[in-house]
Amino acid sequence: MKGKPGDRSNAEGDSNISPGRREWAENHIGPVTRAWLDEDEKYFFRQSLSTPCLNALQASSGSHLVDVEGRYILDFHGNSVHQLGYGHPKVVTAVKAALDELPFSPRRYTNRFAIGLASRLSSLAPMDEAKVLFAPSGAAAISMALKLARYATGRHKTVSMWDAFHGANLDAIAVGGEAIFRADVGPLLPGTEHVPPPGMAARFFGADGRAHERLADYIDYVLDVQGDVAAVLAEPMRWTTVESPPPGFWERVRRSCDRHGTLLIFDEIPSCLARTGTMFMCEQVGAVPDILVIGKGLGGGIMPMAAMIGRGNLDVVPQAALGHYTHEKSSVGCAAALATLDVIAEERLVDRARQMGEAGLSTLRSALGDHPAVRDVRGAGLYFGVELRNYGGQTSHSLADGILYSCLSRGLSFKTGGGNVLTLCPPLTISEEDLGQALNIVIESIAALEPET
Repeated sequence: MKGKPGDRSNAEGDSNISPGRREWAENHIGPVTRAWLDEDEKYFFRQSLSTPCLNALQASSGSHLVDVEGRYILDFHGNSVHQLGYGHPKVVTAVKAALDELPFSPRRYTNRFAIGLASRLSSLAPMDEAKVLFAPSGAAAISMALKLARYATGRHKTVSMWDAFHGANLDAIAVGGEAIFRADVGPLLPGTEHVPPPGMAARFFGADGRAHERLADYIDYVLDVQGDVAAVLAEPMRWTTVESPPPGFWERVRRSCDRHGTLLIFDEIPSCLARTGTMFMCEQVGAVPDILVIGKGLGGGIMPMAAMIGRGNLDVVPQAALGHYTHEKSSVGCAAALATLDVIAEERLVDRARQMGEAGLSTLRSALGDHPAVRDVRGAGLYFGVELRNYGGQTSHSLADGILYSCLSRGLSFKTGGGNVLTLCPPLTISEEDLGQALNIVIESIAALEPET
């Protein structure tokens, strides 16, 4: 078989050094693009998953990217920032107006854009009387949440999940659990306890249907035996593999946190803002976090924006610097975020994600549910995962890589998660025609796999 069945090195996304990528590049990258990529590699440090890059772009609009050779690509990847697609006119107008009015706001001053965004997020937040801090990235917002949990509880330990991704900063990879970010990097934060992720519960806690109950009980045990855990940090839905634990799991963890004086932090950096058919994914899991971290699409696919939202009674350390970022109250970033929230409401994108997601998931399941190469088809709102199994003499990882580049050759970009899950993340503003075209490309690429011999 091709590939390593147990290889988790590309859990967060598809590898940029795979044979599939090299073969695709040989067939699709022309001399003009190659010159751009060579220049890029000349000046940027190489790193897994991104540099060397796949291609070079000259434009992006709506649901499409346009590369320097003029090819249109439906973008079902988007680094999860494109809830509104690219260049939504309302966000562009808001950014331009803010640039004319207040292009930068030094940290010691406030401004109407920052106050307006804080007020809107507070009213949307799942917790009561919420307060916020802004940051220029999701990883930075995770850092703020970790610091606030320490100050508020007087403890420093955390419990998080193996295989989880919370950002690539050093503190974020300490609480994260993916080997591609942690391996060989040296000492990380002390006190970062890890437990198996919900997606692996049956492997460790039995396949009798009660594995997630036992995992929740194990988390309760860890909190009890440690006795000094500041926070449980987790994604309510594992984003890179599109996996949600069954109903009741997070409710049990929530009760455990309450019993042990531990805060519950949900990382919704990619899953926030209508993606899953609710404004926040945590609305679907029966547990309200003490701190919610959001980002990615908050800046409307234009500005880098993230936020930490927490219970107001956690505002207990006015003497400490939780964030202190230069662009903490970015007038332009906050204007983009306010316009993003306006568009979500005005275009009813929560309902649209739910309705189009249900139709899309039904299409994928009808076409692929019985295919022998497909282990599972799942989704939440307008976000889908197609999990593959070993088939046709290839490992599931090798199959996923091949399907990825087959689809890319036909104008559809997405990424793989966990090595063997095709993750399809379209803009919420996508047309029904473009959504149908993209799903058909995936279905036809899987249908074209060579059968078992």
